[in-house]
Amino acid sequence: MAGAALVAHGGGPTAVLNASLLGVVEEAREHKQISALYGAKFGISGILEQNFVDLLQQSDETLLSAALTPSSALGTSRREVTEQDLDRVLAIFRAHGVRYFFYNGGNGTMGTAGQIQALARRKGQQLEVVGIPKTIDNDLLATDHAPGYPSAARFFALAARDIGADNLALPGQVEFLEVLGRNVGWLAAATSLARRDADDAPHLIYLPETPLPQEQLLDDVQRVFDRLGRCVVAVCEGQLDEHGEAFGADVRTGSRGSLAMNLGHRLARLITERLNIRARSEKPGLLGRVSSLCIADADWSEARLCGARAVAAAVAGHGGNMVTLRRDENSPEYRIDTALAPLEEVALRERHFPAEWRNAEGNGILPEFQNYVLPLVGEIAPLAQIQDIPVAKRSL
Repeated sequence: MAGAALVAHGGGPTAVLNASLLGVVEEAREHKQISALYGAKFGISGILEQNFVDLLQQSDETLLSAALTPSSALGTSRREVTEQDLDRVLAIFRAHGVRYFFYNGGNGTMGTAGQIQALARRKGQQLEVVGIPKTIDNDLLATDHAPGYPSAARFFALAARDIGADNLALPGQVEFLEVLGRNVGWLAAATSLARRDADDAPHLIYLPETPLPQEQLLDDVQRVFDRLGRCVVAVCEGQLDEHGEAFGADVRTGSRGSLAMNLGHRLARLITERLNIRARSEKPGLLGRVSSLCIADADWSEARLCGARAVAAAVAGHGGNMVTLRRDENSPEYRIDTALAPLEEVALRERHFPAEWRNAEGNGILPEFQNYVLPLVGEIAPLAQIQDIPVAKRSL
């Protein structure tokens, strides 16, 4: 089936989203069935406005330079589509001769991709829709992990390590690191990579998969502080208490549900008010999502691979699927390949952090998780420390 192709980005950007775009362009150039390749500016909104750029006319230098930058070179969108929007998308595709559509995003984006594919089939319109996985939250089903997650995980692991060094150098304080992730704890769990010794930060890690009673938080922090005189807590932005509340934090309701806006700050105030311990919070926020300083090598190469495999799948007539990453569990070394999963299996569904990788107390991560995440993130080197070689005191 010959015709034009179009690629768009949906949802929040990542540090390696443009690597997937590079993979799409490189692979599209290899297939004579693809007569043109357009990029939609600002996601589904750009499609509806016919705001396209010609990607096959871009120079190799431009494409590679863009692929090495974070965020989205095309722009993205969180727009929720209506039935009228979907009809207009197909009409625009017909007008531009688009036969292949690559939608790069998370579970919400895959939901829209599935709707477009289903409507095209009902109308008898020739269109192959293939999803390209992308999310820092790592909550996509059917894939070992999602491009974007390893780099964000590396960022937060390094942040926990360095905040821990600050906490060690100036004791007497509790520090909260508020981690992205919304309803899942994959990123918060990655902060465990900062720990080499038992007393390294983060001392407590909380994931939103399990409610956190306020009294448990207070008891946990007090116990660590009594022993060390300091404490670092990593907590996911979506953490709720036993009543399903965000500990009194300000909550914003958006297209993806409710989310606390200042959870770490609220928890720090709670520690000061209830335990009379000095506390503060750090919220890297979007910096953790798109930091170019922490791009994981495997993440970039796998994002590029997923883009290329999406094109190959579409040309082969395998529309209605999302590209997945499949780990070879029988190999002693980390090996990854791709497969396909039906869009309806991943659309609007979340993969939570496994309970078997959490400690019984609900405030830490078990070592088995490192076997999964280290090949993705890369080594988190410990910080060097001055050796504790004491000097004898002298009489004055």
